[in-house]
Amino acid sequence: MARSELRPVVTLRSTAGTGHSYVTRKSRRNTPDRLELRKFDPAAGRHVLFREAR
Repeated sequence: MARSELRPVVTLRSTAGTGHSYVTRKSRRNTPDRLELRKFDPAAGRHVLFREAR
């Protein structure tokens, strides 16, 4: 299967300043803005906001 330009790979970086990141895919059609998710940051030991880095 070919990689779709409609669902690019994005990096989510922690806002806690620990440097931890996640890699995921998103739909440009449904979420044209930057993605923000609350996920677990193992360096901080709690759930924090992760924002899309470009």
